[in-house]
Amino acid sequence: MDLISEIIARAKANRQRIVLPEGTEERTLKAADRLLADGVADLIILGNPDEITSLAKEWGLQNIDKATIINPENHPKKEEYAQLLCELRKKKGMTIEEARKLVVDPLYLGCLIVKNGDADGQLAGARNTTGNVLRPALQIIKTSPGISCVSGAMLMVTQTSEYGNDGILVFADVAVIPNPDAAQLSQIAVCTAETAKAVAGIEDPKVAMLSFSTKGSAKHEMVDKVTEALKLAKELAPGLKIDGELQADAALVPAVGKSKAPGSEIAGQANVLIFPTLEVGNIAYKLVERLAGADAIGPILQGITRPVNDLSRGCSIDDVYKMVAITANQAMTAKK
Repeated sequence: MDLISEIIARAKANRQRIVLPEGTEERTLKAADRLLADGVADLIILGNPDEITSLAKEWGLQNIDKATIINPENHPKKEEYAQLLCELRKKKGMTIEEARKLVVDPLYLGCLIVKNGDADGQLAGARNTTGNVLRPALQIIKTSPGISCVSGAMLMVTQTSEYGNDGILVFADVAVIPNPDAAQLSQIAVCTAETAKAVAGIEDPKVAMLSFSTKGSAKHEMVDKVTEALKLAKELAPGLKIDGELQADAALVPAVGKSKAPGSEIAGQANVLIFPTLEVGNIAYKLVERLAGADAIGPILQGITRPVNDLSRGCSIDDVYKMVAITANQAMTAKK
C-alpha cells in the first residue's frame, strides 16, 4: 500500500470532523462528494444550503446530503460563537458587535467551530490566500503549547528506498518562515517530527538539522544558528532523535555519515530533514520532485493546536481529497 492509501485508510478507520469553509467552490464540493462516498471523514460544509444543494444537483453530486451544512448567516450557534470570539480577542479590544460581523466569515466561523470542539480540523485555500486562511487560525485556535510559529512540511515519496524511511522523507520548512531564527528552527524540527509520525507513518523519526557544514567543518553565523537550534530542540523535546549540523549527504548516506559524523545515531539514517531557511527547503523539495521523480505531498501546516491546512488556489479535486485525509490524520494525533 502506498503512503497516500495508508493515510486514507487511517482516516477511514478513525473518522474525524473536518470543516470546509469554501462550501460553494467547485473543486471543494466535488472532492467532498468523493470523500463522503468513501467515508474518509465527516464533513462540515459552510455556505448557503440552497446554493450548495443547487450546485450539487448541477454537478451531479450524490453524497453532499451526508455532510453537515452550516449557513454562516443563520445557524443556532451563531451567537455562541460570536461570544467565544469576543472572549478570545477581548485583550485586543474586540467588541461583541465586531465579533458578530466576523462570525459570518466562513474562515473565522470554521476556526470557531474547531475551537469550540465541534470539529477536529479545517481545510481551505482554494479561493483564499494563505494569509487569510492562517489569520483566524492563529487568532482563534492558536499555536501548540511551547510553539510560537507555524511552518510547512512536505512529504517526499522517492524511488530510492535506501534513504529515509523506505524512500519516504519529510522536509521542512518549505512554505512559511523565510529565515527562521534558532528558536523557530528548533520548533520546526519538533513539529516536523510529529508530522512524520502523524501523517507519514514514520514511527521513529530521525531528524537531521541541515547545513553546509558537518560537525564544525565550516565556521559561519548560519552554522551557529543551526547548532543553537539543535540545542534548543533537545530542550524542547528531550526524547527526540536529532542531530546536527549535518550536510545532506552526511544525513542520508550511511558511509558518508559514518565518515563525517562518527558516533551520530542520525548521520546516514535521517528521515526528517530540517533546512536552515525557507529558500533552501523550497528549492530542495522542488529539485527532488523534478529531478528524482519524487511525489511531493503538501505543504502540511504544523504548529497549530488543531490542524488547519491551506490549499493552493490552483489545487485539483484530488489535492482537496488528499489534504482532507491528511488533516484528519493530524487531528487524530492532536487529540492525544
